Amino acid sequence: MTAHVTRADADADDLDVEEALALVNEVPGHTPGRTPGARTPAPHDRSPGADRPGAEGHPHTTVWTDARALAARAPRHGTAGRTGYLTPVDLPLASALGLTLAAPLTALTDLPSFDTSAMDGWAVSGPGPWTVREEGVLAGHAEHPSLTDGEAVRIATGARIPPDTTAVLRSEHGRTDDSGRLHVTAATRPPHTVSHGQDIRPRGQECRSGDQLLPVGTPVSPPVLGMAAAAGYDTLSVVPRPRADVFVLGDELLNEGLPHDGLIRDALGPLLPPWLRALGAEVTTVRRVGDDEQALYEAITASDAHVVVTTGGTAAGPVDHVHPVLRRIGAELLVDGVAVRPGHPMLLARTRENQHLVGLPGNPLAAVSGLLTLAEPLLRTLAARPAPEPYTLPLRGAVQGHPHDTRLVPVSVRGGRALPLLYNGPAMLRGIAAADALAVVPPGGAQPGQEAELLDLPWASGGIGVCFT
Repeated sequence: MTAHVTRADADADDLDVEEALALVNEVPGHTPGRTPGARTPAPHDRSPGADRPGAEGHPHTTVWTDARALAARAPRHGTAGRTGYLTPVDLPLASALGLTLAAPLTALTDLPSFDTSAMDGWAVSGPGPWTVREEGVLAGHAEHPSLTDGEAVRIATGARIPPDTTAVLRSEHGRTDDSGRLHVTAATRPPHTVSHGQDIRPRGQECRSGDQLLPVGTPVSPPVLGMAAAAGYDTLSVVPRPRADVFVLGDELLNEGLPHDGLIRDALGPLLPPWLRALGAEVTTVRRVGDDEQALYEAITASDAHVVVTTGGTAAGPVDHVHPVLRRIGAELLVDGVAVRPGHPMLLARTRENQHLVGLPGNPLAAVSGLLTLAEPLLRTLAARPAPEPYTLPLRGAVQGHPHDTRLVPVSVRGGRALPLLYNGPAMLRGIAAADALAVVPPGGAQPGQEAELLDLPWASGGIGVCFT
């Protein structure tokens, strides 16, 4: 079900409340979201499954922090076992970018594997001046004859050091005289001398064969690929991307053109797949499903994805078919509503062994809230991705709060402070489109200067080309 369908339960009133909360600093002299004399509940003083005040239609709503923790633990139920992540695979280096190491990266060789020159210059033996050997030493060539005392040879960066070399004299620190003799010219050196081992990278300087370079759980970045190649790897043992199917529900959605005759444009079809990829998923299917229970049943039961994501249909209206279908297939409902605005009708279910369904609300910003609340920790565990380090910033403006629930509010980060953005109602995308993060606002709201936890948005931290590939 999507936003234009009238709800049969308390959620219809909640939408009106959310629209009213979309403005900040609206009521002068009044604490945001608080009735005078009323107690503001602490954000984490309720246990999972506890009744939430004012939510008669949702007696098992889960506290937002608990819902995220439940989603992160959910994959540890099936054959993935204690870790919860998918079965590792061996992939060529070129295919491993963005995945997570499933085994420690252990050096297969010393690095460097032989003594090498750190600079272009001369390999020299003993004190100078030196007689320069005619044939130079280049990178990639076999071992050259030993140097004798008082002898030098031209050498390139990365080339193998000849035996009995004392040091490498940089090109800019030496000169040859008319007779071809090499002299030290650097002002920092006494005449005709170099330091033993100067500008030589000795064998094993970075690591020895068998050293652990990176632990399990390290994200495979471009430098990790380079490290693996240097250490002798052709393939890496990594955790594969969880497969995700996206089913966008609703008869009222258009794929193109302007809204007309009660039809609206589908915003979630373009939004969700790249966002799921940024969260580590491989999106295998994006499909429109009408407001038909049998069609939804067939789509879910036919999916072999690790995660099924649906949009809309999570409440109790006349065309909300997600709950009936989950009951029909015998799914285990892990989270049925979350004490967060927007997006509280979201849900998480285990549909079969090693498959989960994340039911997102149909309103766009509410769906984003569900994505970050349930899909992100679920996919993070499946893909063995590290949890982001939590952090807070002071708010640049007041944010009205819900009396009982956490709010997720789009913010722009400027100068070490988070500016709450307008247009943050559940059906709106204007605020999130300009945002760098979502601020976690506790029940009762927040005042200017108050510290708020921030949830970074992928494009703000990694760049469009990095996070969505």
